[in-house]
Amino acid sequence: MTVPKDIPDKWFPIVLPLQRKKQNQVVGGKKKRKGKEEERKVRANGREYNEKFQYASNCIVTSKYNVITFLPVNLFEQFQEVANTYFLFLLILQLIPQISSLSWFTTIVPLVLVLSITAVKDATDDYFRHKSDNQVNNRQSQVLISGSLQKEKWMNVRVGDIIKLENNQFVAADLLLLSSSEPHGLCYIETAELDGETNMKVRQSLSVTSELGDPHNLAQFDGEVVCEPPNNKLDRFCGTLYWKESKYPLSNQNMLLRGCVLRNTEYCYGLVIFAGPDTKLMQNSGRTKFKRTSIDRLMNTLVLWIFGFLVCMGVILAVGNAVWEREVGTLFQSFLPWDPPVNGFLLSAFLSFWSYVIILNTVVPISLYVSVEVIRLGHSYFINWDRRMFCSRSNTPAEARTTTLNEELGQVEYIFSDKTGTLTQNIMTFNKCSINGRAYGDVDPVGAQGKRPQPLDFSVWNPLADGGLCFYDASLLEAVKTGEPAAHEFYRLLSLCHTVMSEEKREGALVYKAQSPDEGALVTAARNFGFVFRSRTPGTITVHEMGRPVTYTLLAILDFNNIRKRMSVIVRNPEGRIRLYCKGADTVLFERLHPCNHELMNITSDHLNEYASDGLRTLALAYRDLTEEEWEEWSERYRGAGKAADCREDRLAAAYEQIEQDMMLLGATAIEDKLQEGVPETIAILSLANIKIWVLTGDKQETAVNIGYSCKMLTDNMTEIFIINGHTVQSVREELRRARERMVAHCREGGKGDEAAGWAQACSLGNGVRGGDQAGWPLPQEKEKPESGGRVPSLLESVSGEFALVISGHSLAHALEGDMEYEFVETACACRAVICCRVTPLQKALVVELIKRHKKAVTLAIGDGANDVSMIKTAHIGVGISGQEGIQAVLASDYSFSQFRFLQRLLLVHGRWSYLRMCRFLCYFFYKNFAFTMVHFWFGFFCGFSAQTVYDQYFITLYNIVYTSLPVLAMGIFDQDVPEQRSLEYPKLYEPGQLNLLFNKREFFICIAQGIYTSVVLFFVPYGTLAHATQSTGVPLADYQTFAVTTATALVIVVSVQIALDTGYWTAINHFFVWGSLGSYFTILFIMHSSFLFSIFPKQFHFLGSAQNTLEQPVVWLTIALATVICIAPVLAFRFLKLDLKPQLSDTVRYTQLVHQKKRKPGISGGMGISGVGLGVRALGRLGRSASRRSGYAFAHQEGFGELITSGKNMRLSSLALATFASRHSSSWIDTLRKKKHANSANASINSANASANSANASANSVSANANGQPHTPPAPALSNSSSLSGSQDTPPEEVGLSNAQEAVARDGVHSGATSHSNGCTLVTSPEAETGGCSLGAVQEALFGWRGVGARVSGASSPGPPPIMEESSPTE
Repeated sequence: MTVPKDIPDKWFPIVLPLQRKKQNQVVGGKKKRKGKEEERKVRANGREYNEKFQYASNCIVTSKYNVITFLPVNLFEQFQEVANTYFLFLLILQLIPQISSLSWFTTIVPLVLVLSITAVKDATDDYFRHKSDNQVNNRQSQVLISGSLQKEKWMNVRVGDIIKLENNQFVAADLLLLSSSEPHGLCYIETAELDGETNMKVRQSLSVTSELGDPHNLAQFDGEVVCEPPNNKLDRFCGTLYWKESKYPLSNQNMLLRGCVLRNTEYCYGLVIFAGPDTKLMQNSGRTKFKRTSIDRLMNTLVLWIFGFLVCMGVILAVGNAVWEREVGTLFQSFLPWDPPVNGFLLSAFLSFWSYVIILNTVVPISLYVSVEVIRLGHSYFINWDRRMFCSRSNTPAEARTTTLNEELGQVEYIFSDKTGTLTQNIMTFNKCSINGRAYGDVDPVGAQGKRPQPLDFSVWNPLADGGLCFYDASLLEAVKTGEPAAHEFYRLLSLCHTVMSEEKREGALVYKAQSPDEGALVTAARNFGFVFRSRTPGTITVHEMGRPVTYTLLAILDFNNIRKRMSVIVRNPEGRIRLYCKGADTVLFERLHPCNHELMNITSDHLNEYASDGLRTLALAYRDLTEEEWEEWSERYRGAGKAADCREDRLAAAYEQIEQDMMLLGATAIEDKLQEGVPETIAILSLANIKIWVLTGDKQETAVNIGYSCKMLTDNMTEIFIINGHTVQSVREELRRARERMVAHCREGGKGDEAAGWAQACSLGNGVRGGDQAGWPLPQEKEKPESGGRVPSLLESVSGEFALVISGHSLAHALEGDMEYEFVETACACRAVICCRVTPLQKALVVELIKRHKKAVTLAIGDGANDVSMIKTAHIGVGISGQEGIQAVLASDYSFSQFRFLQRLLLVHGRWSYLRMCRFLCYFFYKNFAFTMVHFWFGFFCGFSAQTVYDQYFITLYNIVYTSLPVLAMGIFDQDVPEQRSLEYPKLYEPGQLNLLFNKREFFICIAQGIYTSVVLFFVPYGTLAHATQSTGVPLADYQTFAVTTATALVIVVSVQIALDTGYWTAINHFFVWGSLGSYFTILFIMHSSFLFSIFPKQFHFLGSAQNTLEQPVVWLTIALATVICIAPVLAFRFLKLDLKPQLSDTVRYTQLVHQKKRKPGISGGMGISGVGLGVRALGRLGRSASRRSGYAFAHQEGFGELITSGKNMRLSSLALATFASRHSSSWIDTLRKKKHANSANASINSANASANSANASANSVSANANGQPHTPPAPALSNSSSLSGSQDTPPEEVGLSNAQEAVARDGVHSGATSHSNGCTLVTSPEAETGGCSLGAVQEALFGWRGVGARVSGASSPGPPPIMEESSPTE
């Protein structure tokens, strides 16, 4: 496995594994086991024996409810919401006739509606969980029962069963491998669901069980396994098999874990050890959490505040009632007695308090929550219907799998992404190569006749060619055909130097079993160019060279490992010549070349620069001829090292080092690990939106870093890249401290000495052990809590410069410990990019949880495999990529789509709009309800505090349901501040959501202040006007119903005008709802005061004709107009001044768009921005190529396959042939793998130091001239475990003629589909307009003072490569 071993047990409570469902079914009269399991005992073919331990079944349950528990559990969850409990309490109050002045139906109808909508949504979500559970649980497997194989559902598989797996089947449970169809009990598995790696891994059964190859023998097997209890450690298993009075140790190499897929193995048998929730896959699946947005959490707080405010108003009015009843009310007892059971002013005040609580409860109406759910549902449908997030290739639309998190999409600050299958396509292709100083593969995408070049057709001359290779450079094929020696030797090396196994189903139909995708791509390339690897034995390799079969004698395989970073083979050709072929990292290989290769090495280095800049994975190739005497002498030493009892690995490494010297350089290969479409552009745009992207991958460091460069997370223009590789707590702490010191040093060099001085004191950790309290660094328990739930301020956040951090899994294990996690967070969050390599699924979740806890920022996790499920569940927002690694990530996600590039649109368009709309909706909703409700408060002072309402109860009921609900819904669903195109062009528009500027406590208080002001105007203006007003007939207007109609009409008109001002994007629906609601108010008003209703319900509709009489009076309309002007005029004045004096970025963008619409001439199409800079729909293209030197080396290979091949264990040979090789290898290759993991790190450090020194010497001696006559930049050491890059040289800028607009585009680094012009500048056009990419020209720098991320235009001054700090501590 490729995951670190040491995971402290104290982490487990931080992110809990999926809790095992308590199975209360009675089995054999006993309940399921309780308490912690200490060890597990499993007997093969012994169900009765195993059932007494009551182990979990293989049934997986991820759903939350069943038919019986749904209603009580769901209601319990819903009433945990403060608002729902509040409305239930009000409903109970309204059922008491002594205090209720409103009918109970005004509350119960909307409450039941809200509970029902939420229940239906939860039931639907859980139904799909049940459906996916059933799909998995009902998969078929072959179980050995009573001596024969029977088909059983996965859910019926039990611990102790023996099951048969066939090729390409998923492993149903955690199995002990017993035997397989392959020799020596080997089988091949793919673990992409567990650790994200697509390269095959090998597992081997015990030799005593590998002979049990048929069901009859396996039915007699009764061995007993005693092993560790269920845990989440993917790479560790410890147990013992007891059988036939002997015991055999078991390790992880004998286990097949659930989630793996059997590959290239016809069948195998396994014994179920862990099932269902006990499997390591499920133990690493985080618990399903109820996710709520930050707005939801704020709303709960605000509801409590409002309830407190409501209580205060009720107390004030109750006190007023007590005073009034005592002083005045007692005088009216003779003709207006108190209603029973009131017998005094105190009881009257008490009942009045509760009456006012009921009347004033509309400050937070239940319709608010109904409207919120409807708006969220609408936003979810917009995501589902977005055609620009639809992948036609896979016929997969985007899907919002939840409706509760849409506005949170507009507040994301951290994205945690998987690599394999999320950023990459899991496809390796041979892209370019350099042979004997000549580069091949660079083909103009537009041919001489303006046509796109066609890929070469290899099948015309090579019947064994693989049709999947797309290569366009015909000159390389011509060189091979004409017999160029260097080209032939190049591909001969690729066809011989590997550990690939071949399988020929029929003549010419070759299938390669590659242990890594890199090797598969290289051997396939050699196959297409005429050097076809056909077969191998432990001692021979057969290759068809240009149609002629040639068999080489395989003398030795010098295996690959992460320290050597190379592999070699020594072969003898049919003529008897012995040659060593080697491939590996250029930084390692160049040190071992013969001095005569100096000029060729410089040329090849230039080619490697270009390949690395393009994000390609590179390998250098070399060979060496050996004499018979050299071979005999070295082979003797090699055999002695292989048989050594102690320090075997060191002796072998020394032997390898001796022979791999004075090699001749052949060239280099460049493999493309294909990125998902649009990944670099998406990452660049999201970075401009101030979103930090972290890659969490189980892949090796070189591969992850290489992809980091490919997708432009890492660039050669970065200030510095820090690598944390410590193996102890002390070393990791020291490396993090050094990284912070380097950041401060760069800041000081940049001219910020005063600031850096303060940071230096804060970042220094003294001796690196307990330096926090000595040097002023706040320890976790000492750091101040953020004010009002805000984020923890970082001491390093304002450090200038772009930094990146690369940390390995074993270092991360220490960095996540309690006393170091704060230091890790501060260091990592000061970097623009963070890459965590070799991490387990649980570690992914822990990193997300760490940022959530310390930074108080909204996090988003995106992945495509089962190993990402825990991270997806832990983050605030989980996004699943429906890719090649199954559907587990999609099922656990909140949103899903098929391409990483759609994340840009999900956040910058849908997320930003959802946040904006929800904030505007809430601000307006609170405003209109305070304006509506507070009128009752003022009226209380004029009605003897009798809890009399200003409006009739029908208006109170219909106000939030009919009169004002639809306009605010339309605004919440359709509103926009800028079009979607501008949202993508100006990523800085996203920042208000991250800073939570549009709806917070301050905005809330502004809204309620405006609402209270409006209520004052709406009450006192009509009160003052109508107090002495008369009709034209002289009849006074000062009656209750006239006042009520006037106030209600003024209220509806004012809030309608207000929403017209708040709406930024008008549609036909908005117009219909706003003006239709106003019309519906007058229609319903006249109907309710009509004689028709009075004749039918005379007791309910008392005021016959009062509405008509009131609205016929001119003074009433003048009063309404006056109140409207007084309410709206201050709002208009404030907004005008704010727009003029302090405009927001969205205001500036809208104004810019308006200006250009006016300036655009009729008939001219295309989106032109300021000063001619294209602001149309564009994609951010490939960043400019730097002339700096860095290695693109990345090789996803696993150690141990060389010995496996030469031992013959993976080949079907006779026992006689195998015996010939058995004596050469006394120890098992798996034992070798195990020993490698415990290798002495001191020797590795010595080798690293030598490698760095040799590389530095080689760099100093290499001088070449480029095409322009400029001195060649000397090559810097590669990014590797043994290198420390520092320093660079600037390339002098070329003189190029640029217009202002073009210079701005070049300065901002917006390059996509580059087209060269004669003046030397580069203009760009979008290859895919529909992605809605961005144009980041002079407008952005002029408007908001920031510059785009990206490399400079070709020829511009470049700061050179980032120094890559290899943090190595003397304590390691």
